[in-house]
Amino acid sequence: MMILAAVCAALVHFCSSAVESHSAQADQISSLPGQPRVSFQQFSGYITIDEKQDRSFFYYFVEAENDTTTLKPLVVWFSGGPGCSSVGGGAFAQHGPFRPSGDILLTNKYSWNREANMLYPESPAGTGFSYSANTSFYTNLNDEITARDNLVFLKNWFIKFPQYKNSELFIAGESYAGHFVPQLAQLILESRVKFNLKGILMGDPLMDFDTNYNSVPHFYWSHGLISDSTYNLFSSKCNYSRMNREQTSGSLSPACLAVRSQYSQEVGDSVDRFDVTLNSCLPSVDPQPQVTENVDVCIGDEVNKYLNREDVQKSLHARLVGVANWSMCSGALRYNIKDKEITMIPVMGSLVKSGIRTFVYSGDQDSVIPLFGTRTLVDGLAKELRLNTTVPYRNWFEGEQVGGWTQVYGDILSFATVRGGSHTVPGTQPARALVLFTAFLKGQPPPAE
Repeated sequence: MMILAAVCAALVHFCSSAVESHSAQADQISSLPGQPRVSFQQFSGYITIDEKQDRSFFYYFVEAENDTTTLKPLVVWFSGGPGCSSVGGGAFAQHGPFRPSGDILLTNKYSWNREANMLYPESPAGTGFSYSANTSFYTNLNDEITARDNLVFLKNWFIKFPQYKNSELFIAGESYAGHFVPQLAQLILESRVKFNLKGILMGDPLMDFDTNYNSVPHFYWSHGLISDSTYNLFSSKCNYSRMNREQTSGSLSPACLAVRSQYSQEVGDSVDRFDVTLNSCLPSVDPQPQVTENVDVCIGDEVNKYLNREDVQKSLHARLVGVANWSMCSGALRYNIKDKEITMIPVMGSLVKSGIRTFVYSGDQDSVIPLFGTRTLVDGLAKELRLNTTVPYRNWFEGEQVGGWTQVYGDILSFATVRGGSHTVPGTQPARALVLFTAFLKGQPPPAE
């Protein structure tokens, strides 16, 4: 024992690495229930965020599909909400290696770990299997706290997996992660800890409250969901961002109440606003036909059932703390929803100026954060930064089919639409999403014909 202590004293770094390697080994998943055989390794477990407050993030990590995983980039994925699970909504419902189907897992041939090592932290604490023993933490959450905790997570994860610290790092996410992603990237650039950050990728992101939300009525109208007269009410009586603000405050003005009543009656409750062309999941109908072989409209229900199985939680090294069940989006968090009004455009501009590759994509069937506002914001940022157009607006291809449209500015800022894509593009257009993802990692524009 004394000899070992002396060796450790002389080789502190080596011993520390050995401890961390053992810690990572303890998180290795031997096999998930119902899982097909795979050639890559998986890990999951907890990363401590605040030891005194007993606050920890749960993570799921999937190595890339080859024997030289450390040579492939590391992509950290955040889902939106705030409070929606990246493990459930990102990995198992969209671009992870498996998708639940009944009692088994099906191989996702469009998994993003074909191109990168994929890391899915459930953030903030209170999301999914992540937790804070001090539950008062859940009532005071905001963007600043979340960004800080995300940075702590990343620092501590690299201690557990030091072999990836020099890998090219990309931060990605969707929806409200339009805040999480650039805010974390900004903190990384400001941090004394050096990360090899190369770029950010955001899908259907909330970037600017007014511009994003005021494009919703145009989407409804252009897709035939509302009448001409109702569309005109949004410009003459109450625009969509004002309505959203008033709903958040709990006090709708008579003008906004009238507009909301009319558009709600026309749109109805049976349309999936994440994808207005997609059929709704009807749990009472069993089985339901899939839209295509790769799209299951009830994937959310499948994921919920799978991740609430005791044998699955045991295999994932997960535990429920302060909640009875795992849920896709947390009902425990009381997030400062006013933070959604903070514009991310200045942060994104700062990142681009710092040489961080920035790619924004939009599913063209998403009515929650429509492409119109997003395209306007990216184009406006390019003009503000005086970036020349390096790839003029054109269509891009997935195989022999048009995958969408794209424009690139200064070879560093890119926008793309995804034809037939929803608010969660990789879930409804997995092949096209993988094409964009691959191009982004390589620093290339989406492929032309």
